[in-house]
Amino acid sequence: MTARILVVDDIEANLKFLEARLLADYFDVVCTDNGRDALAICAGGQVDVILLDVMMPEMDGFEVCERLKADPATAHIPVVMVTALDQPADRVRGLKAGADDFLTKPVNDLQLISRVKSLARLKTMSDELRDRLKTAGSIDIQESIGADGHIEKPGRILLIDGRASSQERIVKALKPVAEVCAWSDPSNAIFEATENPYDLVIINSNFDDFDPLRLCSQLRSLDRTRFLPLLIVTEQNDDAMVVRALDLGVNDYIIRPIDPNELVARTLSQIKRKRFNDRLREDLAQTMELAVIDGLTGLNNRRYLDLHLKTLFNRAALRGRDISVCMTDIDCFKQVNDLYGHEAGDEVLKEFASRLRSTVRGADLACRYGGEEFVVVMPDTSLETAAVVAERLRSIIEDRPFVLRSGQHLQITASMGIASNLAGVDSPEQLMRQADRALYEAKRSGRNRVVAAAA
Repeated sequence: MTARILVVDDIEANLKFLEARLLADYFDVVCTDNGRDALAICAGGQVDVILLDVMMPEMDGFEVCERLKADPATAHIPVVMVTALDQPADRVRGLKAGADDFLTKPVNDLQLISRVKSLARLKTMSDELRDRLKTAGSIDIQESIGADGHIEKPGRILLIDGRASSQERIVKALKPVAEVCAWSDPSNAIFEATENPYDLVIINSNFDDFDPLRLCSQLRSLDRTRFLPLLIVTEQNDDAMVVRALDLGVNDYIIRPIDPNELVARTLSQIKRKRFNDRLREDLAQTMELAVIDGLTGLNNRRYLDLHLKTLFNRAALRGRDISVCMTDIDCFKQVNDLYGHEAGDEVLKEFASRLRSTVRGADLACRYGGEEFVVVMPDTSLETAAVVAERLRSIIEDRPFVLRSGQHLQITASMGIASNLAGVDSPEQLMRQADRALYEAKRSGRNRVVAAAA
């Protein structure tokens, strides 16, 4: 994969080394020697991952990272701090500033490329979600994250650790910020991860008879855990495991002996990122639903009907089964709007949709076609049975007055035209035209009736 990497370091030799190493793996590289230019580059163009030196004049890496994460336009860009500082307190400070990881100078080539690739993949996934939501306008995705960047409710963590002593230490360290469920058996832990909601899985690589990377691979391959953050605990200098873990999709790692503060900081960082992306997915799902749902009545809209009717029609043709359509129109609806106002008209439409929904069967598809027109698609239904369903709906509309919020009672009726895939009807468009002609005939011949299309 390719991505645009911003390298920030005030020492030219470091810039040249990182630039050459990244260019060798076909990344697009942008370099700068100070924090202010780095902020301007991020604000003005596409950056996928930032490699940020800590020790710089005027504005150090911690401040640059804090400013990036405080700006909604750049908060989602992964930041890797590249530093000669190797104390746990320095890593914790960086993680609290919002950094996604640390690389210690001299930079290990394998860890550099693996970490950049891993974070670029996460950025790509997040960008895809954000792009799909642009048409929905400005969306607030900070609901589950506090204004100070801290999560508002404790996370739920699944710890998979083969040794009771290390389980106890990790649970104790995370107790102030998360509810931790610890398992020693990897096979049962996988089942636990798929059946219950977790914000993070921590996998300790201390198993004697089980490959922890196999466990990571299994969790990544299952639908229910595909997007669940994974953090692996590894031995010092076990570069091969770290690189392989990141290639498999593990989000983060921590090296033994574990510093409790660093563990907490990395845990909170992963939980925040998960909740951020979860909210993006929820908003995307809601946006997609709005695209196919009529906002007033709650029924599917014409866009959904056009797409789904084609599928149902082709399926019926392939299997040699019946499919029928009922097109219905509220009689004299313009008079309702003219005499009582458009709010009253909306009330009638909502009540009509409610009665329609109560009448159709579970397999039927009810849609608002537009204005005061509605369509019911009835798979595996003959024209005769469709006529019975339509007549039942016509009676339900006529028999009980529509009561407005103002207390007024309106007598509403509806006309209906039905058609089915009889001989000669060879497309969903033709089926709809037949139903429309039958509806026109019902209106022309006096309204408040059901008319079937002629064979």
